[in-house]
Amino acid sequence: MPAGGLCPTLSPVMQSVYHLKAAELDESLLRSIKDLFRGKMIDLIVSEADETEYLFRSEANRARLLKAAEHVENGEHLREVKLDGAE
Repeated sequence: MPAGGLCPTLSPVMQSVYHLKAAELDESLLRSIKDLFRGKMIDLIVSEADETEYLFRSEANRARLLKAAEHVENGEHLREVKLDGAE
């Protein structure tokens, strides 16, 4: 086996992740994917995104969100917002 532990018969796999709303799907996205993976076999997997998980990927963002949730639980740093005409 070569240095680094890579098997010589395997090549690196290219992967692209798109985060978007269903309404944003259009022909230009398909063209982009076709151009990016031209001539290659691809797997196309569509799944519903857990927005909380996505927001927690950044450690700084995760810490900020957890601290904000702690403030809400403790009734700290809350602001009252009046929505005129709202039911």
